[in-house]
Amino acid sequence: MKNKPIGIFDSGIGGTSIWKEVVKLVPNENTIYLADSKNAPYGEKSSEEIIALSIKNTELLISKGCKLIIIACNTATTNAIDYLRENYSVPFIGIEPAIKPAALLSKTGAIGILATKGTLSSKLFEKTTKEYSKIITTIEQDGEGLVPLIEEGKLNSPELTELLSTYLKPMLNFNIDHLVLGCTHYPYLIPQIKKIIGDNVTIIDSGEAVARQTKAILEKLDLLSTDLSKGNHLFYINAETKVLKEILSDVSVEFKVQKLDF
Repeated sequence: MKNKPIGIFDSGIGGTSIWKEVVKLVPNENTIYLADSKNAPYGEKSSEEIIALSIKNTELLISKGCKLIIIACNTATTNAIDYLRENYSVPFIGIEPAIKPAALLSKTGAIGILATKGTLSSKLFEKTTKEYSKIITTIEQDGEGLVPLIEEGKLNSPELTELLSTYLKPMLNFNIDHLVLGCTHYPYLIPQIKKIIGDNVTIIDSGEAVARQTKAILEKLDLLSTDLSKGNHLFYINAETKVLKEILSDVSVEFKVQKLDF
């Protein structure tokens, strides 16, 4: 069981930002990643649809023998993780916008949150923001349109830059000093985001924290791999493989990408 793979799923290629952090921290773990690009973005779907897609992904990863599943998608976590934990015995690690550290570190009392509609409208997100609303003001922005452009490989396109500017510049009027990225696709936009918001705003994403939590849960459940060699990494995508391969071009470990209809 210890040498079984870690399963990871996302509504496309964005969760690779989480995968990279996990592999960096636990390099001898095997991984299987599901890029459900065919159904991206989850953030514009109903809660029922998101739960159904999360069930589909979970059952595929379980059928592949995964010992733990990371939901590398804020929208799927905030809408489906409670259901998944109640109905499957495999341990789950979820992702939600890192509002807590931003709120506690803020000096201006205002933070920005860039996330999908599905995350911003979820009960879990509402509960978290309510908890910190006494000490900070949160400026929430739905990043509609960003995920499809990233999935199409248009990271540096004028269209994406213009859309980002439209979403981020108004936040600066509220004197935010932290920007929380509430979607695992968004870390790939950090170079562009920095050009728009400058150096006085700290960008926070969940990648490192999720990797640390993954390691901690594996240790707690005595599931850390005993294989001392580098892990094997397999990516399944239900769309074209080109953009996924491009996003992984900076990775030093070996991996395989396979197109699979799921």
